[in-house]
Amino acid sequence: MKNKIDYTLYLCTDRNLMTSNTVEESVEAAIKGGCTVVQLREKDCSSLEFFETAIKVKKVTERYGVPLIINDRTDIALAADADGVHVGQSDMPASVVRKLIGPEKILGVSASSLEEAEKAEADGADYLGVGAMYSTDTKKDAKTVSIEELKRIRNKVGIPIVVIGGINKNTLRNFTGYGIDGLAVVSAVVAQEDVTAAAKELSDMFRRENGEI
Repeated sequence: MKNKIDYTLYLCTDRNLMTSNTVEESVEAAIKGGCTVVQLREKDCSSLEFFETAIKVKKVTERYGVPLIINDRTDIALAADADGVHVGQSDMPASVVRKLIGPEKILGVSASSLEEAEKAEADGADYLGVGAMYSTDTKKDAKTVSIEELKRIRNKVGIPIVVIGGINKNTLRNFTGYGIDGLAVVSAVVAQEDVTAAAKELSDMFRRENGEI
C-alpha cells in the first residue's frame, strides 16, 4: 500500500479548530472532499482518549481506503493498527521508529533543512513533511523554511514531499513547478464551515496547478 500513496491533500486533525462535532466527522467530511491521507494529531488528550479516537477514525479511513497516520505516538499507532507514524525532530528518532513499526508501515518525518531531510530518508522515512513554509497559529514555535531550501531538499531527496505550515488556497500556487507531492493542511480544511467543499477546492486547485486535471 505505502508505495502507491497519493499525498495530494494530507489532512492533519485539530479538534481545537474543527467546526465538526467529532474528529471522525471532520475526517469523513474532508475525505469526501478529496483528502487522500489523514494524520491524527492529538496533543492535549490522554493516551486512552487518543487510542479511542484513533480506533474511531480508523473505521472511517478504512471505509474510504485512505491511510491513517498517527502523529508522534508510535505506541498508539501500533495499538490501533494504523497505517503509519509521523515524527518530528524532537520526537523518537526515525531510525528507532522504523525498527518498531517494521518495513510495511508508513513512516513520515518532519524536516526544515536539507540535512534533516537527508537523514530522514537514510533512516527509512517514506515521505517528508517540509515546513513550516509560512508562520501558522497551529504550530507557533515552528521555524519557517525558504523556497530555496525546499528546492534544495527536492533536488537531493527521492521520497515524496508534502509542504506544511500556512498552506491554503492563497499560498498553494507558490509551490507549483517544484515537484511537491502534496499539501499538508489543518485550518484550511477542518476550520471551515463546509469542510468537504474546502477540501475539494484545495485538491482541485493543486491538481490543476500540476496539470493533473
